[in-house]
Amino acid sequence: MENIAWMAWTPPTAIFFTLLAITLGTMTWLAVAYPEAERIGILRIPTTRGDRLFLSLIAAAVIHLLWIGFVGSDPIATLPIGEEGLEISNLWFATLISLVSAVAIFRTV
Repeated sequence: MENIAWMAWTPPTAIFFTLLAITLGTMTWLAVAYPEAERIGILRIPTTRGDRLFLSLIAAAVIHLLWIGFVGSDPIATLPIGEEGLEISNLWFATLISLVSAVAIFRTV
């Protein structure tokens, strides 16, 4: 385990990559079960589910970077879990904004 210690595998990192893998698996299953049809949304270009997922992931990255740049990532609460407690970051607000924007992208683009 020491050879990957530089990667900083924290629980939030593990959750992120697990959810990303589940999302990609779900999108692959949807592409096989329900073949994609391009549609034209507000961008006036044909997009598929994969295109909209890519746009959602890029938007989430930009939202999080802007949030860190303007607001920071200070903890907003500490849950009494473990010896030192579990700090809840205000980045969860950026995550909620990202999820709302992903829904908007999937519905309109």
